[in-house]
Amino acid sequence: MKKMSKTTKNNFVTYLMVILIYAAAQTMAVSGSMSSLMQGLLVPLCAYVILAVSLNLTVGILGELSLGHAGFMCVGAFSSAFFSKCMVETIPAAGVRFILAILIGAASAGICGILIGIPVLRLKGDYLAIVTLAFGEIIKNIVNILFVGKDSNGFHFSTKDSLSLGLEDGGKVIINGPQGITGTPKDSTFTIGIILILISLFIILNLINSRSGRAIMAIRDNRIAAESIGINITKYKLMAFSVSAALAGVAGVIYAHNLATLTAQPKNFGYNMSIMILVFVVLGGIGNIRGSIIAAIVLTLLPELLRGLNDYRMLIYAVVLIVMMLFNWSPKAIEWREKHSLKSKFKKKAEEV
Repeated sequence: MKKMSKTTKNNFVTYLMVILIYAAAQTMAVSGSMSSLMQGLLVPLCAYVILAVSLNLTVGILGELSLGHAGFMCVGAFSSAFFSKCMVETIPAAGVRFILAILIGAASAGICGILIGIPVLRLKGDYLAIVTLAFGEIIKNIVNILFVGKDSNGFHFSTKDSLSLGLEDGGKVIINGPQGITGTPKDSTFTIGIILILISLFIILNLINSRSGRAIMAIRDNRIAAESIGINITKYKLMAFSVSAALAGVAGVIYAHNLATLTAQPKNFGYNMSIMILVFVVLGGIGNIRGSIIAAIVLTLLPELLRGLNDYRMLIYAVVLIVMMLFNWSPKAIEWREKHSLKSKFKKKAEEV
């Protein structure tokens, strides 16, 4: 019971931190102390936080290095944007349509996670990282050559150009190859993003603290020992990987419904995005969900906050990265944190009493 109360308390602190950040951001936006540029970053920031905590499930809890998270995000973004654009007239209620888009984005990314995970999770380390990275690049390139249109005869597909779709007069192109999807309803808001962050945290934290989560961590710590006591390695690895992929798809839905034009470019769905998400996880602490949230917020907002110091902006950014890395991973820093933590102070006072 004591263990359960401690876990519940830790989870509550994580939820409370997110709510306080939301309240502070809303207060600044209402009072006018937040610039329009910073307000424009709030929705993408929610997507980055979900990506960071979901990747931490694979890297930190499962212990496997995946570089294909941007690919799952791309699947969720384009599948949901495709649905929303097709259903604008059929489902006029924006709230209902957006909820369905989130479910479709999560389901499509989760299914891709299962299909990719079955053959890929047999690999380890660098090999797994290379294959998942290749998956992300393949998804991005497929989207860039895909043309989809709709008219009275239904959907038309092509990999050449929009003219080869053979649409009737009045037919419209939905996915236009490298030009992507234009006119997706802008249903994403900061409030919805925060709600989805809380739901993602609820799913991940409950999974970690469940029997399945303990089995996943046992596989991470010692695969042979876990297998020897009857833990189904394939089942639990696939569970963590597919849940992580589905949540990345949810982040893609938020991202897609915040843009006037959604395109599959290297900067938003390519290798750089996957590396950036991995940086959030590593700097926040592998396996530390709360740290991933803080790292995603700091490293997303910092370049914009330092824009006034244009000549020194990237220098300061690099210094912050190094300091965060040292603070999280240096043995002396870890020893100092443990010595000066609130937990150790309360323990000393209890011993003195």
